[in-house]
Amino acid sequence: MKVVVVESPAKAKTINKYLGSDYEVLASFGHIRDLPAKDGSVDPEQDFHMLWELEDRGAKRVAEIAKAVKGADKLILATDPDREGEAISWHVLEALQAKKVLKDIPVERVTFNAITKDAVATAMAQPRAIDQALVDAYLARRALDYLVGFNLSPVLWRKLPGARSAGRVQSVALRLVCDREREIETFKPREYWSIVATLKTESGAVFEARLVGADGKRIQRLDVGNAEEAEAFRRDLELATFTVASVEAKPAKRHPQPPFTTSTLQQEASRKLGLAPAQTMRVAQRLYEGIEIGGETVGLITYMRTDGVDMAPEAVAQARQVIGAEYGDAYVPGAPRKYSVKAKNAQEAHEAVRPTDLGRLPKEVARFLEPEQAKLYELIWTRTVASQMESAELERTTVEISAQVGPRRIDLRATGQVVKFDGFLTLYQEGKDDEEDEESRRLPPMRKDDALTRERIAATQHFTEPPPRYSEASLVKRMEELGIGRPSTYAAVLQVLRDREYVKIDKKRLVPEDKGRIVTGFLESFFRRYVEYDFTADLETQLDRVSNAEIDWRAVLRDFWRDFSAAIAGTKELRTAEVLEALNGLLAEHIFPAKADGGNPRACPNCASGQLSLKLGKFGAFVGCSNYPECKYTRQLNATGLDGDGEGSGEGGQPGVRVLGDDPETGLPVTLRDGRFGPFLQLGEASAEKGAEKPKRSSLPKGLAPSAVDLEKALKLLSLPREVARHPETGEPILANIGRYGPYVQHGKTYANLGKDDDVLEVGANRAIDLIVQKEQGGGRPAQDPGRLIGTAPESGKPVTVKAGRYGAYVTDGEINATLPKGADAEAVTLDEALRLIAARREAGGGTKKKAGARKAPAKASAKTAKAKTTKAEAAEASAENGGEAATAKPTARKAAAKGTATTATAAKKAPAKKPAAKKSAAGE
Repeated sequence: MKVVVVESPAKAKTINKYLGSDYEVLASFGHIRDLPAKDGSVDPEQDFHMLWELEDRGAKRVAEIAKAVKGADKLILATDPDREGEAISWHVLEALQAKKVLKDIPVERVTFNAITKDAVATAMAQPRAIDQALVDAYLARRALDYLVGFNLSPVLWRKLPGARSAGRVQSVALRLVCDREREIETFKPREYWSIVATLKTESGAVFEARLVGADGKRIQRLDVGNAEEAEAFRRDLELATFTVASVEAKPAKRHPQPPFTTSTLQQEASRKLGLAPAQTMRVAQRLYEGIEIGGETVGLITYMRTDGVDMAPEAVAQARQVIGAEYGDAYVPGAPRKYSVKAKNAQEAHEAVRPTDLGRLPKEVARFLEPEQAKLYELIWTRTVASQMESAELERTTVEISAQVGPRRIDLRATGQVVKFDGFLTLYQEGKDDEEDEESRRLPPMRKDDALTRERIAATQHFTEPPPRYSEASLVKRMEELGIGRPSTYAAVLQVLRDREYVKIDKKRLVPEDKGRIVTGFLESFFRRYVEYDFTADLETQLDRVSNAEIDWRAVLRDFWRDFSAAIAGTKELRTAEVLEALNGLLAEHIFPAKADGGNPRACPNCASGQLSLKLGKFGAFVGCSNYPECKYTRQLNATGLDGDGEGSGEGGQPGVRVLGDDPETGLPVTLRDGRFGPFLQLGEASAEKGAEKPKRSSLPKGLAPSAVDLEKALKLLSLPREVARHPETGEPILANIGRYGPYVQHGKTYANLGKDDDVLEVGANRAIDLIVQKEQGGGRPAQDPGRLIGTAPESGKPVTVKAGRYGAYVTDGEINATLPKGADAEAVTLDEALRLIAARREAGGGTKKKAGARKAPAKASAKTAKAKTTKAEAAEASAENGGEAATAKPTARKAAAKGTATTATAAKKAPAKKPAAKKSAAGE
């Protein structure tokens, strides 16, 4: 028996079918080990010795693998074919060696770029050893992310209340967004005019020509800068005689784009499908791991984390066959197209992202896929096929026109483009983020010296516009151009920026929040080197050199730590006044925008003699008067944040408070406030009188950004609890409300949590009744997830679903619950498998819903254990936000990291008392 280790259970199931009974394929569920969330996990004093700890789930996986390996003929490590996959194999091998179970068992490493029978068979025939250079690159990257998170984040907590974290890649990505916002704020519009003549040929055809020159001089787009100049040109053209000076038609070709890399896939899926990068990678993971089609599980696409743009010869040949069959021989180029990558720091030279079998047309596989999977597969298929199609043939025509008015000659130009042969454009055209599509117009036939008739002359005023904010697609593109981070981490980095409320998305554009701008301003002022684009890109280059075995990974860490630790130490004596003054200058356009009357933007509008300045309070930054406490003027950071008029809250105003308006029924003010446990809504003001009634308050549902709350939404939330329905048996009301642990529905003393897709303000009667009844009946699963319907039992006609229970995933027909076997993938279970499990459970006389509900829940966890889980979950979050591939490249790894262990919390608790910030930094806050 040979034991094969892969990452995910879905992949394990598929590969086991390919390899047969001589192999046992097990899943590691991503990473099995991580750095403990405590100080000292990476020790610079011990030449960056790294302390690894088995995750709770990882320990179980290692035990399973160790048990299977005993007596096995061979151990084959078949994790993903990238640096992260190499690291997972290394972790598994290290853990097994620590258990001393391998002895003389040979160990091999194999990689395959696609999960197909042929690809797996080929890989098994070409084993190798673990690539230590790739592992070293992973170790260096993981150590860097840890050192930044554990040392820079505590500085933010001490100097910037309300700031949550900083990271090696995260902070640079945030700076890109903030720099673009600063460009927009400081942008000065420039007036210019366009002059367009609508002309008619002798045959009566009408077209447009633009002003391009006059009196022998060329006129650029911005050269006509005011109404007087524009009017002079318009007046002369009204009197001019128009003649065709020349006609030039040139053939041109437009070539297709190469097939997808990780980055370009994320960009196009964002533009064309509206998918966030994180969504794209999740869907692509499922397509790669395998979908059941016709009773067989097959991987539909090749590995989706790659910088490569080349394709295997057999894939190119198949693409050419498909093009000929589907579009005709004219669309097949004479020779196959060969692409090479020119991206900075390109690595992981695998194939491009492509379908494993181009013969699987999108329309044929769509019925086996979920809607998002079908759309992404079609996008990948069309881009791949188009990349091997014939170029589009165009004809670009330029007509130069002479306008003669007296002795003066004015030059105009008309351009047009005609598609002679559409080539690859018949199938695919790459999307654009910010460029305006040029209208492809066909010009009427004209010859030199033809006379033209003026129809009308238009002089139109324009103003230059600031650069657009980044979309997720354009930010990914810019990061790749600069060589910042790795494409496999971009999705997680963007998600962390949103989760930290450093940025928000408005009309599909990334807008920096005040919190994000403050953090960026602080880092630029006191840690500028570490948020510089070139420095971050150079560090990536060094990491790539490590992966090529060109330099030692510890040498990279030594160079980095020498200067970085000195920069951290330099902030110990940093005074708050220095921080505030630096931020006042750097963010002046944002904090103190220019006044319409030209007055001093920093003059206090309340007392006139004071000067406005950034202040740091319990709940973050705000703007206050220098004459405090005599003058108590305050407002939010954004000048229009409170009253919408830039005048702030005036006397007695409070930082961290945004007035949304007044309640029409009571007349009391409705405010959004920053609280110790997050933002909350409040109706009215608290009274200092003893025994006075507390004002009505409501927390915000998870996922609702404070910036998205208006008066209408606030009043609905403050009106909770609301009656949703009446219980079908008791007739008593079922209420919807928000509690300490999130939104829920309630009937008497029965509470049921709402799911992530439920809206506490919109949840209907049927859904609420189902949740309550299910909870009252003691269903063996949390109420927040209705489960996944996989079919109907043929005999009883009852729906069969797979659900996530307290003790693991199970299938049920409504009467019998049957737990899935250990290691089975809940997402991949089929109706036939579910029916067999239910039948076996029924024969054994168990698994009824009543029986499942009768099981006692575990005793209430101790505070110590709860704290341990929180600490570990936050530690995993810190890794992701720092751009660490360890927490970003594998979805299964993220789930494993979030589990946490009591051991970690105990270790963190024992951290030296003299370093409280280091202990807290494990949370990446």
